[in-house]
Amino acid sequence: MKKYTKIHKLSDNRFLNLFKLDALTDSGRQFDYFFVSRRKADKIKLLTGDISAEGVVIYPILKEEPEKIVMIRQYRYPLGDYLYELPAGLIDDGETPDIAAVREMKEETGLDFEVYRGGNDAYRRPFFMGAGFTDESCNAVFGYASGTVSRDDMEDTESIQVITVDKTEASRILREEKVSLRAAYLLMDFLHSKADEPFAFLD
Repeated sequence: MKKYTKIHKLSDNRFLNLFKLDALTDSGRQFDYFFVSRRKADKIKLLTGDISAEGVVIYPILKEEPEKIVMIRQYRYPLGDYLYELPAGLIDDGETPDIAAVREMKEETGLDFEVYRGGNDAYRRPFFMGAGFTDESCNAVFGYASGTVSRDDMEDTESIQVITVDKTEASRILREEKVSLRAAYLLMDFLHSKADEPFAFLD
């Protein structure tokens, strides 16, 4: 059932734009509904119906110390504070989620990333981020991180601190810190993982 009569694009930004729907209630009453999208106006998911991801979140187990996971603390302007997150980023044109994860991991942390491809593919499909205000979806990419932390490829607009976290610290972060929802749920998996089988929860 189509529950709008018209779509209005209200901004013109390279990365994210605001849209207004002339939306309809179940009874047929019209009201204004606003949402944001990273897509061009003719490709928003309301029109295409697809679920393909705009971004990735990375689950990077430290290869040499598989009882640790790589996290970041990133300054988030809407919060005016740092947020504990997992490395993440947008999928560029022509990239697969795996390729984007390798690139983003290098850009945000300086570390190399080896994608783990075992387990159930259902956990790698795109899932929606916050459908009340955006049509954006995201893929999780799992794997091993190695190398040396570096800021050489980090964008100037990103204020990021790279940290490696064991289970004790992960538990503390979940109890006490500001954490992104994606990171929080994946940290819960990390807390129940085993060093000799760090991705067994994907089976």
